[in-house]
Amino acid sequence: MGKYLTLKKSNCKNCYKCIRHCPVKSIRFSGNQAHIIEDECILCGQCFVVCPQNAKEIVDETEKVKVLLQGGDPVIVSLAPSFVANYGAGISQMRQALKKLGFYDVEETAVGASMVKSEYERLIKEESRDIIISSCCHSVNLLIQKYFPNLLCYLADVLSPMQAHCTDIKKRYPNAKTVFIGPCVAKKDEAGKYPGIVDAVLTFEELTGWLNAEGIALENEIDHEEHSRARFFPTTGGILKTMKETMEETSSRYTYLAIDGVENCMAALRDIENGSIHNCFIEMSSCVGSCVGGPVMEKYHRSPVKDYSAVSSFAGRLDFEVENMSSGEIRKAFMPIDTGSSTPSESEIMSILRQMGKFRPSDELNCGSCGYNTCREKAIAIYQGKADISMCLPFLKDKAESFSDNIVSNSPNGIILLNESLEVQQINNTARRIMNIRQASDVLGDQVIRILDPKPFMEVLKSGRNIKNERVYLAEYKKYIEQTIIHDSEYHLLICIMRDVTDEETEREKKESISRQTVEIADKVVDKQMRIVQEIASLLGETAAETKIALAKLKESISNE
Repeated sequence: MGKYLTLKKSNCKNCYKCIRHCPVKSIRFSGNQAHIIEDECILCGQCFVVCPQNAKEIVDETEKVKVLLQGGDPVIVSLAPSFVANYGAGISQMRQALKKLGFYDVEETAVGASMVKSEYERLIKEESRDIIISSCCHSVNLLIQKYFPNLLCYLADVLSPMQAHCTDIKKRYPNAKTVFIGPCVAKKDEAGKYPGIVDAVLTFEELTGWLNAEGIALENEIDHEEHSRARFFPTTGGILKTMKETMEETSSRYTYLAIDGVENCMAALRDIENGSIHNCFIEMSSCVGSCVGGPVMEKYHRSPVKDYSAVSSFAGRLDFEVENMSSGEIRKAFMPIDTGSSTPSESEIMSILRQMGKFRPSDELNCGSCGYNTCREKAIAIYQGKADISMCLPFLKDKAESFSDNIVSNSPNGIILLNESLEVQQINNTARRIMNIRQASDVLGDQVIRILDPKPFMEVLKSGRNIKNERVYLAEYKKYIEQTIIHDSEYHLLICIMRDVTDEETEREKKESISRQTVEIADKVVDKQMRIVQEIASLLGETAAETKIALAKLKESISNE
């Protein structure tokens, strides 16, 4: 398969939306990037449609077509019948605009659809097939070739309308080059798989970009042609509408039904595999609404009712007047396509499930957040290298919560989480020990006033200023704590972190008490020493006075003699 869907890696945001919408899960994730697995892809284009980052790109063949136009051969457009829904213009208006781009002529692919319809009718009338599945949709063909190869015998071995029409063009213009323009990415692959029929394929978006670049405006006029019933082909049940007469003739032999959407097609194919469907002609389209719901119908034009109405009013009541091809010209063979996918054993699946944290059937939530319908499908994808364990949202959530809980539970600090109504949301073991709380469930959901003074929490909420390392005495618990209160405005939570500093405070008070006692003793010693000094001084003073008197008397006595 050529690479017609590519990825802009820088835009992929690892959202898994593409894998959720991929019906065959042909996308793998590596390095947080989505990668399309070409061998498994059926080119339904759903990943292109749903990607919110526009990370998927369809390979543009505009330059290839311009090169064809520069050659000497006439280049003729086969225009898909859904154009009337996309552009709101008739074939004459489209022909006029496309000729300005340099095309030799423009014809409707519905001409080829009329030829294909005739071959389907011949198969129904002349061949004894139990079940016939239409082969107009290349994505459906790829689906059967890759995922239901045992049902290829039921797939109508008939060219698609695009191939039938381009074959007819080259039959009428032997040297012509053909360009198909439509709403489908799968047609690019179909053209590449069967070389020599369609030389290039453009999508409606590519054509619109080219017309805009050249400043060519379309006239919004619709022409009418009574012989154009095959214009119904791009709608659900459109093929059956063109086969109305044949259906009436063979109604006793066949049941006729139209199925759109890959999931519905897969369900029908499984029923065929199981042997529960017989004697049916089944029109299958991978797109819901058929081709008017194609992935490259320009997005701003998407309206199922409006698109169907546009095609219905454009189609006539009679068939195109065409010369049908012989069976040899309009038939083609379909071969199985090996996707290369391997299937793990049950033990290997169970081993991967255990790595995903799925130890019991009840652990398999099958939530689909990873893009896979069940955990088992995800495990198989991991085995095949298409997914990794980290794509499981519940697994990541449990892992993050477990990691967070381990940190909170084993923190040496007490941690209390409150909502803005001051209700306890979480409390760890350390905080419970500080406040003598037996179980967390005893306080969870209760107002914080039950265990702590709410005033600081209210102040933080009111002022918007956090409290950091504030030392508080919890008299009820006879504990000193150093608390930090933080308001998380984004998640509307209050976080209280408390460190038990009771031992530190006790030690500090003990040291202060010793210091006070030491000072008191020192003061007493100094006072006593001062008293002693004063007493000694007093005694010395009395002795000195007595000595002075005695000496004075002695002096007076000596003087008298």
